[in-house]
Amino acid sequence: MNEAVLNRPQVARTVLPVLGAASFCHLLNDMIQSLFVAAYPVFRGGFDLSFAQLGLLTLTYQVTASLLQPFIGHFTDRRPQPYSLPFGMGMSMAGLLVLSSATSFAMLLMGSAMLGVGSSIFHPESSRLARLASGGAHGFAQSLFQVGGNVGSAIGPLLVAVVVLPHGQASLAWFAFAALAGVVILTLLGRWHKRNGHAVRRPRLVHLAANLPARRQVIGGLVVLFCLMLSKWFYLASFTSYYVFYLMEKFPLSEGDAQIYLFIFLASVAAGTLIGGSVGDRVGRKKVIWGSILGALPFALILPYVGLGATVMLSIAIGLILSSAFSAIVVYAQELVPGRIGMISGLFFGLAFGLGGIGAAILGVMVDHFGLGLVYQLCAWLPAVGFLAVFLPDIERGHTA
Repeated sequence: MNEAVLNRPQVARTVLPVLGAASFCHLLNDMIQSLFVAAYPVFRGGFDLSFAQLGLLTLTYQVTASLLQPFIGHFTDRRPQPYSLPFGMGMSMAGLLVLSSATSFAMLLMGSAMLGVGSSIFHPESSRLARLASGGAHGFAQSLFQVGGNVGSAIGPLLVAVVVLPHGQASLAWFAFAALAGVVILTLLGRWHKRNGHAVRRPRLVHLAANLPARRQVIGGLVVLFCLMLSKWFYLASFTSYYVFYLMEKFPLSEGDAQIYLFIFLASVAAGTLIGGSVGDRVGRKKVIWGSILGALPFALILPYVGLGATVMLSIAIGLILSSAFSAIVVYAQELVPGRIGMISGLFFGLAFGLGGIGAAILGVMVDHFGLGLVYQLCAWLPAVGFLAVFLPDIERGHTA
């Protein structure tokens, strides 16, 4: 039985409340972010936006987040900033208020950029906090942390259907109270972080050098992980940004019903994320990465050609399988480059946002020119990139942060 499993009771007994609080704040953070994307039909109707403009909104938000995250993570590796967490949540709250009162496309872009900055501050340090509180079960801790974000992303479309669609764009401001609650909780987590001695960077031990992967392995592994991330997040972008429009066009459905089906898909993503980390602790990260990316391929290829019921079921399977990879990818990368938890977390969360944003922008242009049906047929081949997982190096697990 591996070290992660042996340490699981200790995690539950000593730091699970901290992990739970971090996961809940991740829920609040990503709920706020998902409100923005789920409100696209409101923005499109109110400002007469094209699909390309919707893609530009997503690109602005996600690239703002992705470009900053690795640099913030690198800085906090050297000088941890536990109180940056409530500041990041506060920035997201401000972006939400700008979006709720926007009167032009430029203001929408400004609000999306503020959301991106808030997210870029939140993710590296909170991911570090989750690893520090893991007690050694890094996959489990990363999954528990990430599933909060996935649940928040899933809740967003429901809240838009129930609150924003009936009451309009201005009702987005009501969710500032959720962000304020996040600021309070993250301040308390920052105190725990500092009180337990984690606010001072622990020096890397010289004897670890013998256990480090070779430079060629590190570079090759990171290149393969980048390709897998590109495949995963481009395909997920077709769901998070355009699934509602796809369902409304193909079947057709009302906007509210389509938002509910988006919630079901995002809920399956949350479940897959929680499963993936724990399985990775037991059977190894590489096996999970291989199976989750490539395993979604047959379901993806069938999806564009079936009816509504089958579309929903296939979407659930795709969400469960594909999302199980991210926790394993993050922990695998942390073990591939030990001692750089903040930088690696920032890099891979940043890639998630950036690639998703680039994918949304590219797919938006493609949808405007070729239609949603053809775009979904083409995107179905993206999980085939999972074959590249065979080139990931076999590395020893259990490196310390």
